Amino acid sequence: MRLLTIIAVLLVSITPFTYAKSGEVTEYSLSNGLKIFVKEDHRAPIVISQVWYKVGSSYEPNGITGISHALEHMMFRGTKKFGPGVLDKIIFDNGGEFNAFTGRDYTSYYEILSADKLAIAFDLEADRMRGLLINEDSFAKEKQVVIEERKMRTEDDPNGLTFERFMAAAYVSNPYHNPIIGWMHDIENLTHNDLKLWYKNWYAPNNAVVVVVGDVQPEDVFALATKCFGSLSGAKPKAAKTKVKKLFSLARHYSRKSPGANVFNPKPQKEVTPLGERNIIVKTPAELPLLVMGYNVPVLKTADQKWEAYTLDVIANILSSGDSSRLEKDLVRKEQIAASIEINYNLYSRLDGLFVSIGVPAQKSTIEELRNALEQQIEKLQTTLVSQGELDRVKAQVIAAKIYAKDSIRFQASEIGSLESVGLSWKESQQYVQNIKAVTPEQIQQVANRYLIPDRLTVAKLQPIKKTEEKIPAAVDESKEGV
Repeated sequence: MRLLTIIAVLLVSITPFTYAKSGEVTEYSLSNGLKIFVKEDHRAPIVISQVWYKVGSSYEPNGITGISHALEHMMFRGTKKFGPGVLDKIIFDNGGEFNAFTGRDYTSYYEILSADKLAIAFDLEADRMRGLLINEDSFAKEKQVVIEERKMRTEDDPNGLTFERFMAAAYVSNPYHNPIIGWMHDIENLTHNDLKLWYKNWYAPNNAVVVVVGDVQPEDVFALATKCFGSLSGAKPKAAKTKVKKLFSLARHYSRKSPGANVFNPKPQKEVTPLGERNIIVKTPAELPLLVMGYNVPVLKTADQKWEAYTLDVIANILSSGDSSRLEKDLVRKEQIAASIEINYNLYSRLDGLFVSIGVPAQKSTIEELRNALEQQIEKLQTTLVSQGELDRVKAQVIAAKIYAKDSIRFQASEIGSLESVGLSWKESQQYVQNIKAVTPEQIQQVANRYLIPDRLTVAKLQPIKKTEEKIPAAVDESKEGV
């Protein structure tokens, strides 16, 4: 047994118990609906403070896609209390770090500071939770920044463009169909009044989660949170309802929570049952071709049985996790069909997900040869049981990576915040090791045969063209749905 594997096995059997004793999570709630989660980690005198809002691109009606991301940009433009540039100066003067990110299911803001400066983070975040300044001139400038960001990451990036078109084809009724940054025409037509309304309805304590991890005492954090956030009010139902009717007439998928919540909540949304393979060809200037293959699959929140989601996570790691994984060993090194290949599967999301492979064919191979090789690897999982030895090795690697990640207070906080934001409990993370250990070879074969099948498959191919050629429209839909 290799030394790395021995260490990983020891970590799996020892670390979770010792870590749990020193890393318990304490939960609090304020009367205005704000939820607070505190996790002690006294290894260094630092703290991370995160505020998670339960709104992201999957909440956006057609016509205003990208509004959550645009609002994230505006959150750094100043408040009545802290004018433009003041937030940056305060954090930097105190030796801290801060940033934000928008996802499909949430938008998150964070600060990392010395533990004795947590009050600074709370003061800033409480102020911009309900006191953000959004005016026409400042948004006009920030909108141009977002437009340039989209050009750089998508319009001028052939791989980014291909993946965006792949996602739009793979999701039909699921709102993950739309890009997080939004479609360009929607961004161009956003107004500062659109953002004001979005901010008013979604950025409220009863739609937020505060996560603190670091060298702190939970009761002290709760007292500070009560002082800074306790006086903030939630979204007001009558004003919000009237304005939403006027501006978002298409957003009929919204419903009202219980009277005490006063925050709009999307109706349940589910991807339609796939009826056949879908194919997309993207023709754009590029140096190398790209293959993206994805199967519509459930996630932990949507699976009929939880073990199916954990099994998909294990399958992803069997195929693509380190130098000893099947794709790296067989397709990259042995057969030399792929120059690079990876599998992506997100266990924790609000809606149904995708089991995605992204690969670049080797110089002497074609996209079709790479696709055939990938499908053969899937077929092998469906017809031949994974050996117990291989499964044990993969499990040890997966669990060890999870444990090593907990050395980061950022990872610890993000794990809590993301789970709570998608409607799962942070406690799911504590059950991860147990559920991964429980996956069997028979379950792997069963899940592969149920979900990794042609009828659930979407394939996108990047076909490079020369820059001197007249650019063909970015995607030609070759979809064909079986009946």
